[in-house]
Amino acid sequence: MKKMKGHNKNTGIGHLTIPAMLGNSMKQFADCPAVGMYGEKSLSYRDLYEAVAAVRMMLLRLKVGKAEKVAILGVNSPGWVIAFLAITSMGAIAVPLLPDFSSGEIENIIRHSGCRHIFVTANLHSKIPADSQMVIIPIEELISSGIKEAVPGDDREVYNYLNPDRESSAAMIDENDTLSIIYTSGTTGKSKGVILSHRNVLWTAQQSSLIQPIDSSDRFLSVLPLSHTYENTIGMILPLMFGASITYLGKTPSPSILLPALQEVKPTIMLTVPLLIEKIFRKQVRDRFTKSLITNLLYHIPPLRMMLHRLAGIKLCSTFGGQLRFFGIGGAKLDRDTEKFLRDARFPYAIGYGLTETSPMLAGSAPFRTRLQATGPAMEGVSIRIDNPDPHTGIGEVVVKGDNVMKGYYKEPELTREVFTEDGWLKTGDLGYMDSKNYLHLRGRLKNMILGSSGENIYPEDIESIINNIKYVLESLVIQQKGRLVALVHLNMEEMEERLNHLKSEAAQQINEKIDHLLEEIKIYVNERVNKSSRLQAVILQTAPFERTPTLKIKRYLY
Repeated sequence: MKKMKGHNKNTGIGHLTIPAMLGNSMKQFADCPAVGMYGEKSLSYRDLYEAVAAVRMMLLRLKVGKAEKVAILGVNSPGWVIAFLAITSMGAIAVPLLPDFSSGEIENIIRHSGCRHIFVTANLHSKIPADSQMVIIPIEELISSGIKEAVPGDDREVYNYLNPDRESSAAMIDENDTLSIIYTSGTTGKSKGVILSHRNVLWTAQQSSLIQPIDSSDRFLSVLPLSHTYENTIGMILPLMFGASITYLGKTPSPSILLPALQEVKPTIMLTVPLLIEKIFRKQVRDRFTKSLITNLLYHIPPLRMMLHRLAGIKLCSTFGGQLRFFGIGGAKLDRDTEKFLRDARFPYAIGYGLTETSPMLAGSAPFRTRLQATGPAMEGVSIRIDNPDPHTGIGEVVVKGDNVMKGYYKEPELTREVFTEDGWLKTGDLGYMDSKNYLHLRGRLKNMILGSSGENIYPEDIESIINNIKYVLESLVIQQKGRLVALVHLNMEEMEERLNHLKSEAAQQINEKIDHLLEEIKIYVNERVNKSSRLQAVILQTAPFERTPTLKIKRYLY
């Protein structure tokens, strides 16, 4: 058994509740920009404070009481933030719904959670069941004069209810009261309601600032859904705690939307998932350097490759606005070749690891303190242990303890008991080991691990990482079929068509033969680079893209 533990430090934020945090931020940063849409004027912390107060009063008039569940279904916006803060600052419980959830999933979650009220953006209104008896509140109107006029201007309670010194229901919120129930949409199919307290989330945000200090000069550009705990805690609560500003795109972050926003906002902080930066590396860096014979030869000489990566890194930093100092990557493991590029490029990337059940941060490292393919050491105040480690590799299940660990799964007492060890540690379901510097290295999910015919442990994520770096491969999934190790591979057919352009006049059968030849090449390439037990028996073309979760992980249970 191995264990690593951080040291708890108090950053002086005080009472770890939403109303206390908002009161503190209002006092310190009243005139600083807080939240805004790209291309629009931001709300100041005073504006945000007053808007939250107004919406809270509206909820009180709708008879929303303490501990009552209120749903939020919407794309990222200042209105989403106002809804979340209004619900949680009055002691009610926010139930954020991922915009990518199907109508059926939304209906099931609403029924399971018992929500009677829902904040919703217009473009997602159709996902609410037609026969629903819920009170529907349009998010777009939360910062309009209509809502503000519904509250008397001389009602001092509207302005002062967030003051933690007042004897009000808001001041009586306890750190251990439930803040939110976040329903996961993971790779296993069934959504579970994770119960997070005020202390869980605000403590995590506070401790995260010890990895990367935040202040009122920082500018966040948000590209991940606020309904996911990664963006919710690190991308919303953390900046609001320390007076930073947040800009929302309002649309899917396609290059045509993202690139001009980066130049205008010039973010200092961004949070993302590996897939985004992996695509940039493969399309904008590696493919360009390997396109011609000369650059391809130069690229395969390590010192020259490092120099080319450094030049590409200068351009990449400029593309991101030129002032980026923290590019957080979490939600899944970062591809090895992409990370090597980021290190050569001196790009300010940082790695984080966590779960919805841990609010979410467990381990992480700041830019330029990363170690290749490691998540970093435990966050201050978090304890990490490796249970049942393999005597040869040290790989075992990662189990954790800390103030960030959830209260449990909503209405699932048996499932809650199963996920904790007898001595009270949360079982993450992840496999990993710790190196000599106490950096945690992950090797995949315990449930994804494949047992070989001779009892060997096979880690499909390691094999997929090799496959995904092969030209023309967009994504892959390694599974076991009838005792055989098989890779499903989704190819970039546009690039393939360019390669096979000279065959357009030939029979489709010949084109298929070329694709079959490529799949065989993939199998040979992979099998030369893995141990005997991890060799592929077949590589099969996956014609459609794999279905993914909102954090862009493949839904393995479907395959």
